Amino acid sequence: MRKITLIIILFCTAFLNAQEQKYSIKNTSANTKYSDFGVAYFGENIAVFASARKDKSIRKRVWLINNQPYLELYKGTLTDDGDIENVERFSKVLNSKYHESNVTFTKDLKTVYFSRNNYLNKKFKKDSTGMNLIQLYRAQVGEDGEWTNITPMPFNSDNYQTGHPALNDAEDKLYFVSDMPGSIGATDIFVVDILPDGSYGEPKNLGPEVNTPRKEMFPYMDENGILYFSSNGYADTKGGLDVYATKMGKNDKFLEPQNLGAPINSDSDDFAFVKQKGKNTGHFSSNRKGGKGDDDIYSFVELKPLSFKCVQSISGVTRDKNSSALLPGTLVSLYKGDEKVESVIVGSDATFVFDVDCETPYRIVGTKENYKEDARDVATSDKDGSESSVNLVLEQEEFVTIRGHLMININPIYFELDKYDITKESAIELQRVVDIMKKYPGLVVQIGSHTDSRAPDNYNWILSNKRAVSTMNWLIENGIDKNRIFGGGYGETQLVNECSNGVKCTEEQHQQNRRTEFIIVNPGIIKQ
Repeated sequence: MRKITLIIILFCTAFLNAQEQKYSIKNTSANTKYSDFGVAYFGENIAVFASARKDKSIRKRVWLINNQPYLELYKGTLTDDGDIENVERFSKVLNSKYHESNVTFTKDLKTVYFSRNNYLNKKFKKDSTGMNLIQLYRAQVGEDGEWTNITPMPFNSDNYQTGHPALNDAEDKLYFVSDMPGSIGATDIFVVDILPDGSYGEPKNLGPEVNTPRKEMFPYMDENGILYFSSNGYADTKGGLDVYATKMGKNDKFLEPQNLGAPINSDSDDFAFVKQKGKNTGHFSSNRKGGKGDDDIYSFVELKPLSFKCVQSISGVTRDKNSSALLPGTLVSLYKGDEKVESVIVGSDATFVFDVDCETPYRIVGTKENYKEDARDVATSDKDGSESSVNLVLEQEEFVTIRGHLMININPIYFELDKYDITKESAIELQRVVDIMKKYPGLVVQIGSHTDSRAPDNYNWILSNKRAVSTMNWLIENGIDKNRIFGGGYGETQLVNECSNGVKCTEEQHQQNRRTEFIIVNPGIIKQ
């Protein structure tokens, strides 16, 4: 009875595993007992790959590691079932007496990017430690059909590696692997823009959404914008390098990479995953047990299309409720239930954007010093890629304590240099003073007007008093009893920064001192 039960359990487990498989794989006949890996497609019917196979027609130095020859580029004919036949050397020009591997071609097949030892024009270059590194090169097809004009990429260096090139479908971005300065781990994936004039931008690290403190290698971008790569730095690795997939989200950050699982990934190194355009077939490489050699090339059929979690975005802007002005510096937080998912301090444009799950309720909360919190609830839809817009409007706290005084909390009322008239912007803030004083009818306010340190002290004293009088007159004209306001000017005697006489300061620093403040004389009235 126990045997029968065990058989049933094993059968069910095997059935479930079979149901979950998204790929079928097959070892190709192009493999040898040496290293064969890294397929790229040269048109629809030819596969180009790297191999360390021994070739009697090639007189090359032997690579002593694993007693294998240097890698060469080979090509073979693709069959309908993904096999690679009729293998021969790809190019006498591209292949040197050192390593060549990992190529990518433009769609017109006139330009190739490839990896090679730092060796060009018979010069073998080493880094500061005496090591010869792998570098990225480009070549173009000449009139005779052979590759010519082999040039190193402009971002190469003798002191770090570049390699594993991959073009996006638009051919305006080149992805590659490097340990250049700015890397997060041992090797990272970078991207560089290919500009309309054929030049290149500055390489950019794909960031921690893709790269880990360990190795990321062998990028490949398909026509749908899905980035495949190999890594040994993720917690869910099955062992060695595993193949992962991700794609760009709404806020120009890659989504969380997902492990392709078995049978693509094993407990050994699995890498160099590529797909044939418009098909559910492709190739990858692995040094798993059961292969023919060191690294082997495998063909695959995708049985179930790769799918990503439905993702939308929530974007918005933060504003001041009183003035409707943008409110940079606001802390905007995204909550899913009681869990804070992400936070951002908005910049000068006061905008924010979050990538979020579909069909999920969220809460967006905005906070800023001396402002009341504003929060909005958002429920996302079931449509991938949709965007929700949420604007946060924060209202200032009515009162704030500054330097031990309770004051009416308004944006500073600044005056233009050597002037005391009320500007249009200042009138908006003074109206807030009127509204608060009407809300608290017994409130008495002392007005203090200040200048910067420029101009003589006595002149500033007179100017600040004129500003105080101008402010009081405006408030009286707009409905405030004259018995509830008093004050005067302090000149430059109460500076808020170091910009005293003789000190060089910016115009913004001086402007901080040209201010008017509203001190509450009887704060107890607020609690009544």
